[in-house]
Amino acid sequence: MPNPSRPVWGWSPMATPESDRADVTELPERVNPEIHHQHHDVAGGWLRPTVFGMMDGLVSNFALIAGFAGGHSSSRIVVLAGLAGLIAGACSMAAGEFISVQSQNESTHAEIAVEAHELKHNAEAELDELAQSYVARGVDRELAYEVARQLSRDPEQALLIHAQEELGVDPGNLPSPRVAAASSLLSFSFGAFLPLLPYVAGAHSVWISAVLAVVALFAAGAITARFTMRGWMYSGARQLVLGVLAALITYGVGAWFHVGVS
Repeated sequence: MPNPSRPVWGWSPMATPESDRADVTELPERVNPEIHHQHHDVAGGWLRPTVFGMMDGLVSNFALIAGFAGGHSSSRIVVLAGLAGLIAGACSMAAGEFISVQSQNESTHAEIAVEAHELKHNAEAELDELAQSYVARGVDRELAYEVARQLSRDPEQALLIHAQEELGVDPGNLPSPRVAAASSLLSFSFGAFLPLLPYVAGAHSVWISAVLAVVALFAAGAITARFTMRGWMYSGARQLVLGVLAALITYGVGAWFHVGVS
C-alpha cells in the first residue's frame, strides 16, 4: 500500500511498489487526449478564397479608387468606377474559384480512378508499393508488409490509404467549388466596398478612404493570423505594406497622366 502521507495520482492495486515510482507524485494529471486541442477547418475550400477575396477586393478597389482620385476625377466618377470594380471583380473571382476548384477536383478524381483500377488489377504491386512507403519512413520491413496487408483487406480502406500516401488527398474531404465561389464572391465584395464607403456617404477626398483602407488592411491581416502560425502584428503589417504599395503605384499613375473625368 502507498504511503498515505504522499499523494499519488492514478494509483491502483496493480501499481508498482513505492520504491519503483518515486517520481510519480511530480507528474501532472493526465489530459484527455480527445479534448486537449482542436484544429481549424483548413480543408473545406473556404479559407483560401475568403482570405484571398477579402485582400484582393480591398487592395484592388482601393488602388482603383486612388488611381481615379489621383487623376482628379469627380466623386461621381470615383463611385461609378468603384462600383464597377466591385461587381466585375467579385464575379470574376467567384467564377475563377469555381472553375479552378472544380477542375482540381476532377483531376483528383481521375487520379483516384487510376489508383482504384491498379488496386483491382495489380493488387500485389500496390501492396508492395504501400509497404515500401512505410519502410522508407523507418518501419521494419516485416511489420510494414503486415500493416500493408491488413490495410489492403478492405478495398475502400485500401483506396483511401493509397490516395493519401501517393496523391496526398482525402477522397472524402475535397474542397467544394460552390463554397469556394461563394466565399470569394462575398469576401471580395465586402473588401472592395470598404474603401468605396466614404465616397458613397458623400466624401470628396481620397484620404478618408485611405485611412479606412489602411485600418482594414491591417485588421484583415491580423485576423488571418488566427489561422496560421504567424503573429498578428507580422500578418497585419505584411498585408498593410503590400496594399499601400499597390495603392501608391496606382495613385501615381493617375497623377502622372492627370486625366480628369467629370
